[in-house]
Amino acid sequence: MNREEASRLAKDLVDKMTLEEKASQLRYDSPAIPRLNIPAYNWWNEALHGVARAGTATVFPQAIAMAAAFDEDIMEEIASAIADEGRAKYNEQSKRDDRDIYKGITFWSPNVNIFRDPRWGRGHETYGEDPYLTSRLGVRFVEGLQGKGEYLKTAACAKHFAVHSGPEAVRHKFNAVASKKDMEETYLPAFEACVKEADVEAVMGAYNRTNGEVCCGSPSLQKILREKWGFKGHFVSDCWAVRDFHENHKVTRTPEESVKLALENGTDVNCGCTYLKILDAVDSGLLDEKYITQSAIRLFTTRFLLGMFTKTEFDDIDYSVVDCKEHRKLNERVAEESIVLLKNNGILPLSADDSELKTIGVIGPNADSRKALIGNYHGTASRYITVLEGIEDYCEERGINVLYSEGCYLNGDNVENLSNGERGDRISEAETVADRSDVVILVTGLDETLEGEEGDTGNAYFSGDKEDLELPSSQREMIEAILETGKKVILVNMSGSAINLSDAEDRADAVVQAWYPGARGGKVVADILFGKVSPSGKLPVTFYENCDDLPEFEDYSMKNRTYRYYTGKPLYPFGYGLTYGDCRAEKIEVVNASAEEGAEVKVTVKNNGTATEDVLQLYIKAEDTECAPPNPVLCGFKRLKIEENETVEVTVKIPAKAFTTVDEEGIREVRGSHFSIYAGFSQPDKRSEELTGAKAVKAQAELKK
Repeated sequence: MNREEASRLAKDLVDKMTLEEKASQLRYDSPAIPRLNIPAYNWWNEALHGVARAGTATVFPQAIAMAAAFDEDIMEEIASAIADEGRAKYNEQSKRDDRDIYKGITFWSPNVNIFRDPRWGRGHETYGEDPYLTSRLGVRFVEGLQGKGEYLKTAACAKHFAVHSGPEAVRHKFNAVASKKDMEETYLPAFEACVKEADVEAVMGAYNRTNGEVCCGSPSLQKILREKWGFKGHFVSDCWAVRDFHENHKVTRTPEESVKLALENGTDVNCGCTYLKILDAVDSGLLDEKYITQSAIRLFTTRFLLGMFTKTEFDDIDYSVVDCKEHRKLNERVAEESIVLLKNNGILPLSADDSELKTIGVIGPNADSRKALIGNYHGTASRYITVLEGIEDYCEERGINVLYSEGCYLNGDNVENLSNGERGDRISEAETVADRSDVVILVTGLDETLEGEEGDTGNAYFSGDKEDLELPSSQREMIEAILETGKKVILVNMSGSAINLSDAEDRADAVVQAWYPGARGGKVVADILFGKVSPSGKLPVTFYENCDDLPEFEDYSMKNRTYRYYTGKPLYPFGYGLTYGDCRAEKIEVVNASAEEGAEVKVTVKNNGTATEDVLQLYIKAEDTECAPPNPVLCGFKRLKIEENETVEVTVKIPAKAFTTVDEEGIREVRGSHFSIYAGFSQPDKRSEELTGAKAVKAQAELKK
């Protein structure tokens, strides 16, 4: 069904409704209208990395981990699997007239905000700090959720529009001030791509104001969205964001005025309770009924596109797909691609055949933690495999002994509250385990209680954000104690954001960033540690040593933020990640570069080591304009599987947009004709060269006039 037909059917149906009935349908929990055979529907459902908060589902790696895979194809596979599970659950629940929250097929995902500051607690919901990477992954995720059939499989929602990335503590009253350049260059591209390329069905507004206008009642943002980009779907408020208009932002005085501001500026669904005042707003003469009608038509257009009032191909998706064998296998493959090897002095991969490897010590608060597998906005898996369990399962079959200590409390002085020693109460046990082990695997990090959404986490003081990039003091004390034992140490960090791992970089034998790797992530961590799988993930964010030279958290200027603008020396750069192979770019050729068509880049790559997957990355720098970011910018990437000693030629398409730059007025256009294009398996920066021992190859491209 095309949108024109769905809209016509929606208009015909809405024309039969009373004002009261139309108004009721703009709530997230829309009630039934029995006389028109319209069942109740709850618009609120989540699918960030699996169907969330609705019982059993495949729990994929967190979004930031998916981004680390740098794999467009797998994003669509993941989203398609999520949509299948969502439809299967919806089919069964609808049969039982269960139309509660988290039971619908309108998913408020993906989160395509830019992870501009490592302190932001919700950053792990995003695809990282780069607008190009975020755009590519966001588009494919939307396409996977919505499908390519006659009807939408599910409806995706790009959020949070726009310019939203903390601080969480003040998001209900905060005004994010962004320049025209930063808007066009950084904050808007992923939303634009989701609208214009993927035809995303919904967009969610943010809590904050952007340049003075509340995002869920912004004429400027709606003009960009609907007039400039041609968005035809529906717009939903973040939850209770419309109430913030009068209670926190103080841009209106009453709920009725907030209703007027939101509806007249395109907010069709109110996640919250303020739209209960719609009829009062009409009765008082504040609001014209036409805005209610317009929003109701948009919402029923979506419901018709989803096939809610007819038989569709998706009605036959069976419940057996939920957390099924095929999806669990996909889940493991995603985790394999996402885990990033940050340091390796040769200790990895561990060999079960090593006669000196008889006992492995597994230490740390995240070693046996299910919470550290799942991130936030998650479902409930049918089985979890923690890192400890994954290592135990692997070692048990091979006769290797595994010792375990929690080591310390995740974020507190002691595991047992009555303990009162000067050191953490599990430190001595951890030292004992280390003393008796040939290798120690130290599993540190955070979980959703320490980084996440305001109101959703146990980190009440910072409302989900991080104060700095340090691990909790309890973990730092434990790490120091274990490093002091002189044992071989492999640090596995589980977090959704940059952590200062400089001590581990200096003193540990290997460092692995495992993110929140999904319900079965522990098995994959073990497979990587023992070489069954070569790590191949790349950092989608910069890992800084500290925040000392970053702008203030509340400052939304991109100056000295992210790899594109950062002038300091990062601990680990964006795009960095090692493998067990040794892949290098040897030759580059730019073919037919033009402002209209972009360019094709042919790169010859060779793997001088063992077989592995790796991610070839292309970066571009405009050489004859001051409008370009100071550092080369990602403009293409391709995941490759390369055999030992294999040489292959790879072609990567660079989009025409890569040859544009943005000036201070926010105007994007081609400026100049000379560009440097770099190809390699990391950024073309000095720190990446230092860490990898490899240098990107470079070519000059001159646009045809």
